[in-house]
Amino acid sequence: MGKRTTRCFNVSMKIHGIMALTAAFLSLGRLPTYGGSVGNYAGTFSIVAYDAEAGEWGVAVASRVLAAGYIVPWAKAGAGAVATQSYANLDYGVEGLEMLAEGLSAGEVLERLRENDAEAPRRQVAIVDAAGNVAVFTGEGAPAWSGHIAGDGYSVQGNILVGEEVLTEMERAYISAEGPLARRLLEALKAGDAAGGDKRGKESAALLVVREGGGYQGKTDRMVDVRVDDHAEPVAELKRIYDLWEFKFLVERYLALGGDREAAYALAIMDRVAAAGAADAATLNDFAWALATRKLYPARALELALMAHALTPDDANVMDTVAEAYYAAGEYGKALEWEKKALGADATNEFFDEQLKKFEAAAKAGRGDQDR
Repeated sequence: MGKRTTRCFNVSMKIHGIMALTAAFLSLGRLPTYGGSVGNYAGTFSIVAYDAEAGEWGVAVASRVLAAGYIVPWAKAGAGAVATQSYANLDYGVEGLEMLAEGLSAGEVLERLRENDAEAPRRQVAIVDAAGNVAVFTGEGAPAWSGHIAGDGYSVQGNILVGEEVLTEMERAYISAEGPLARRLLEALKAGDAAGGDKRGKESAALLVVREGGGYQGKTDRMVDVRVDDHAEPVAELKRIYDLWEFKFLVERYLALGGDREAAYALAIMDRVAAAGAADAATLNDFAWALATRKLYPARALELALMAHALTPDDANVMDTVAEAYYAAGEYGKALEWEKKALGADATNEFFDEQLKKFEAAAKAGRGDQDR
């Protein structure tokens, strides 16, 4: 990642249509109040990218228009991702994904979309396909400052920007960032925002990442789907919501998907939340249970469970989690001790009874191994 392949900038702008529309609004004695949106263009900066190791595709976008996430980002697991902006034509998203799903390359899709669009010179679009190939186009009629930078498996692009530095900073941040695709896309968006972003100001931002089985309960491909439609600091607000999204939805999903890298991502999320003091006892307990029942990072599972117990010392469910964490660590005597505490607090709990039997069997088997 990081090899720059294409670079295109456009500093010209046809303004007669915008002036005419502005005059029309002035004749009514008012101007649009949302996003400074004179015309139907979506002046924005965005990034599309593909993570080959994870099998994830994503788009992140920010703009001075209302609800850029409603317009710009499109993605489908196994097919690719599209960002359509600058007088946005949603056919580029709908039909673009359909063609990508049929197996066409990013370049072939872009060529067909432009051939069928009489107003293609006003568009800006970036596409990454199933194999990570990138095709990007900034029309000569895209509002200035506009341009794009494409590299291996990614492209950053924008129009109505303060200048080239928005894109160069986005690319730098994306390349240098670590962690899952969603967090790297967010880092790129933050860098573009810090560099000045949309020269008209700020209003909305969105982050979309897809992966086969990556959605809630594994039922959809929408691993991350976060939008901020109208906010004074949309990128900062997007990060705040994404941080919540991570520990509410992604810990369990990463663990369910399996793989060492996914487990490490899940643990990193847990550590961030715990270190920030942002987790209540229920969240810490959920984290510990998720690790312990999979026998992943047993020492960390026990630490999290004991943190939850310190916050709610009379909670029988937390005691049961502590027992499960000791069991995962192979400390069966301790597991029995804590499960008995859980039963002492909730004597009629049938699940705790089954847990106790499991730990007793493990302790007996362990003693048998020692005898032999």
